[in-house]
Amino acid sequence: MDNNLETVKELINKTDNIYALTGAGISTNAGLPDFRGPKGIYRSKNYDADKIFDINYFSINPEYFYNFIKDFINLTDKIEPTFTHRFLSKLEKSKKLKGIITQNIDMLHEKAGSENIINIHGSIKDWFCVECGKDYDLIDIKDKIVSSKIPKCELCGGLIRPNIVFYGESVQNYDLAVKWVSSAELLLVIGTSLNVYPASFLPSITKGKVVIVNKGEISISHLGKFIVINEDIDEFFKKLDENLILEENYDWRKN
Repeated sequence: MDNNLETVKELINKTDNIYALTGAGISTNAGLPDFRGPKGIYRSKNYDADKIFDINYFSINPEYFYNFIKDFINLTDKIEPTFTHRFLSKLEKSKKLKGIITQNIDMLHEKAGSENIINIHGSIKDWFCVECGKDYDLIDIKDKIVSSKIPKCELCGGLIRPNIVFYGESVQNYDLAVKWVSSAELLLVIGTSLNVYPASFLPSITKGKVVIVNKGEISISHLGKFIVINEDIDEFFKKLDENLILEENYDWRKN
């Protein structure tokens, strides 16, 4: 067993106060390419990310965003959580993982069975009318979104938008995320290059150990403080799973 794998195994075995911070990289093996990668939805569909998630551009030309979100919803309908999504769900059930902070809007953590989640960029599950504030659930309005150019509120005719964070808007539940990370004895940072603020700030305020698992470069100046594993995320966590022993009264592999 390599040194990093052994170190992470020991950290998880002896720690009962673990949190995770996840980014787009955790979902790529599910078949959801990262947005800016060579096979990402931005490039394959010729979308401009700066326009899609800009709240001012949305106000001027909402149809551009809705064309994108239809493609995104169609993708998420077809994919299943990765091994690592399920690993985190089962680690939560073992009572070691206390919560997940995710930058993703794809709802794959929820689909994997995780419950204690902060979606700091929101998610595609919850929608609301920008005029009257009426709340909608994606399950109830999916047909409306797919079949219309711009989904409209049944009460007032206003635009219905997902409760996601556009550029220029504040992230959600950040104070709680800071509280979680500050109390963590171990923070698992998975599938993020840490180049999106303010999520990128979270590892630096952790008093405990920080393990970063990501395939690619990490945009952070003080990496010497952290354990960095640059390899395929699912492959690493599969190896970890094979070597990890949790408390005997909870066999997480059978749940």
